Amino acid sequence: MPATLSKPAPRQLFVTTALPYANGKFHIGHIMEYIQADIWVRFQRMQGHTVHFVCADDAHGAPIMIAAEKAGMTPQQFVADIAAGRKPYLDGFHIAFDNWHSTDGPENHELARAIYRDLKAAGLIATRTIEQFFDPEKNMFLPDRFIKGECPKCGTRDQYGDNCENCGAVYSPTELKNPYSALSGVTPVLRNSEHYFFQLSDPRCVAFLEEWTQDTGHLQMEVYNKIREWLLPTETEDGVKSHGLSDWDISRDAPYFGIEIPDAPGKYFYVWLDAPIGYLASLKNHFAKQGLDYDAFMADPATEQYHFIGKDIITFHTLFWPALLHFSGRKTPNAVFVHGFLTVNSEKMSKSRGTGLDPLKYLSLGMNPEWLRYYIAAKLNSRNEDVEFSPEDFMARVNADLVGKYINIASRSAGFISKRFEGALGEVSADGDALLSHLQDAAAPVAELYAEREFGKALREVMLLADRVNEYVDQNKPWELAKKADMETRLQDVCTTCIQAFRLLTTYLKPVLPELAAQVEAFLKVEPLTFDGAGTRLPAGHAIGEYRHLMQRVDVKQLEALFEPAPAPAAEAAEETLALPGGEAISPLITIDDFAKIDLRIALIVNCEPVEGSTKLLRLTLDAGEGRHRNVFSGIASAYQPADLIGKLTVMVANLAPRKMKFGVSEGMVLAASAADEKASPGIYVLNPWPGAQPGMRVR
Repeated sequence: MPATLSKPAPRQLFVTTALPYANGKFHIGHIMEYIQADIWVRFQRMQGHTVHFVCADDAHGAPIMIAAEKAGMTPQQFVADIAAGRKPYLDGFHIAFDNWHSTDGPENHELARAIYRDLKAAGLIATRTIEQFFDPEKNMFLPDRFIKGECPKCGTRDQYGDNCENCGAVYSPTELKNPYSALSGVTPVLRNSEHYFFQLSDPRCVAFLEEWTQDTGHLQMEVYNKIREWLLPTETEDGVKSHGLSDWDISRDAPYFGIEIPDAPGKYFYVWLDAPIGYLASLKNHFAKQGLDYDAFMADPATEQYHFIGKDIITFHTLFWPALLHFSGRKTPNAVFVHGFLTVNSEKMSKSRGTGLDPLKYLSLGMNPEWLRYYIAAKLNSRNEDVEFSPEDFMARVNADLVGKYINIASRSAGFISKRFEGALGEVSADGDALLSHLQDAAAPVAELYAEREFGKALREVMLLADRVNEYVDQNKPWELAKKADMETRLQDVCTTCIQAFRLLTTYLKPVLPELAAQVEAFLKVEPLTFDGAGTRLPAGHAIGEYRHLMQRVDVKQLEALFEPAPAPAAEAAEETLALPGGEAISPLITIDDFAKIDLRIALIVNCEPVEGSTKLLRLTLDAGEGRHRNVFSGIASAYQPADLIGKLTVMVANLAPRKMKFGVSEGMVLAASAADEKASPGIYVLNPWPGAQPGMRVR
């Protein structure tokens, strides 16, 4: 028998995921992060630890205020409607938060103001007059996320006013090159306004962050390497050394939906100040519901605090957040766990670009949520790396690992126990004991991998164990033993070994497959499985229930339906050509806001060729100044020879979601004019800008 797995001392943990902004539904990136955190939380509970797992809607900010106004609602009602749609996602993928709250809750208002007062008392709040972008058409100061332009660090176009999604740089909106208002499209003007700042550049903050970020366990090494550029001193031309930290603007002017700053009428906390405080507010709300002492819990040195976040919000969580907590006299995180994006074809999944995986569509197609939990877990590790989703790999892993290896063990043995031995397990002989001891010895290393968030390695180890069990099954062939009258005892022995092994494998998979594990617990008639229990076995004579198949295979038709694009509204759209028909009635009026949503760009036609199998389409290779080429299909073959278009400039819709077609993926739309009745007037005229226009220029 293997050595008994030592039970770790009980811990008390506070775990969160990043707060989703309450202006839209969950996307697959949210679900990936929640699954990762949920697996870790479930594992910790299987170890006997107490975990409080909470989240909340990030409910404040100008974007929500503007969206609510357009919808004819108050911001509170708008947020409430978004929050009401969260449950199907969380329940559907077995994500078990203990509490879901809102940053507009009273706890967050109270905590945000208290933390601000503590920072002010510490001498770390300052006011100064700044120049801020103002939209003269909308008559309001523009929030960072409604100012776009070129990143001042790397030059990437169409970046937001607070940080660059390409290089991760953090900056002020006034540093953007060629800024424009995302609300109206106009160039904003600068006006003066008094703002409040958290003095992150204070030597006390710098010294603290240098120590905190380097302390073992707080950050992954690649995350530390990413943010250390803000902490390392640099020498200016005049010989003065400084670091990359600057004071953090924590205020916004009315109109603004948020928490008003104490003693500062018309000034509100910037959403990024009160959003992470929402972690504490949700915990406090949860404790109040449970009759627990929040203050005592947070003051207890034994309390551990962990955050799971995506790599696009590193600076807020690894610089601003720890400093804000520390200098307000509160506990800082034990660790911030950063993960990458979910990608397909090595590009970040994006619903807006048509490359997303819709979580609710996945569920509506009858696809098992634990298929996705397993696949994501099998790709995750403890590092800040992107997770590539491949439909073919997804189907292969689920069908081979979960069904072909793991479920197969129970399906090949349980029926014999039920039919031949009235459900009773027997004794295990020497070869079975050796196999089970090997599986039990794996409990500690598998547990260690889960603890370190090396989920992919943990699952690979479990599947190697499943391979060993299936080798045992193939060597002993219970279906052959069942045909021999003198092999009844051996049949019961072999099948008992398989059921005991299946129980152990289920224990190791339970954090990833909680619903399936619950079904197995019911089938085996056992108490909830824990890693501590892996050191024991079911006694001879233990009666199991009747086996019913636990998991189906992935059907390729389900995957095809999952990634099938929504049908285009018209045949012209299906061929990715926009017709601007003369002689037709003018379409209904739109606002400048509607027009600003369409990103029209000058594009150079680098190559053009016929599309085999189509008489209407040409395949265009376009350079829109992005540092890469785009593939676009256009239904203009009746009007142009490919050679006539190569080297010409045209206009394309650059932010149209990519569309999977019979002949490939089309990554935009070329603008062309034609008459309403093309049979009467068959001319098609591709738009051609005047000389001097350059690829990448925006058409306004």
